[in-house]
Amino acid sequence: MVRRYVFIILILAANAAFAQHASVVKFDRLQALLESQSDQIQVVNFWATWCGPCVKELPLFEALNSKKDSGVKVTLINLDYADQLEKVNRFLNQKKLRTEVLLLDEIDYNTWIDLVDKSWGGAIPATLVFNPKTGQRKFVDKPLAEGDLDKIIAALK
Repeated sequence: MVRRYVFIILILAANAAFAQHASVVKFDRLQALLESQSDQIQVVNFWATWCGPCVKELPLFEALNSKKDSGVKVTLINLDYADQLEKVNRFLNQKKLRTEVLLLDEIDYNTWIDLVDKSWGGAIPATLVFNPKTGQRKFVDKPLAEGDLDKIIAALK
């Protein structure tokens, strides 16, 4: 009987170790990230759980995020509605994502899309990579393939 409880506790602890939760934020939090004065190159990806191409490229960001000492910070900006936070968190746990996820609670996209990048029409997936030290930036408003992030980051170093 005791072994059964220990087993159950170990299973719950293992699942909790992968627990990832999105934080619901307003645009000012995203704007602070976009104006970061960090020494790290910033990779900011805009995506949603309902967007097939977005979900397909998530492993690229997860792999980049898992590289320690890479000099790169990855942030995933989720564009599902804020009242779907539980759905987003279940998705994060199912996919075992460890990258920081911010759920942007700003449904009037026209008020903030141009502030991310003037060339962005609002389609997702979209990714902004920028080097705060040099001011260089690259915006991509289409799905990324394996190796694309490495090339973009190398060009911004």
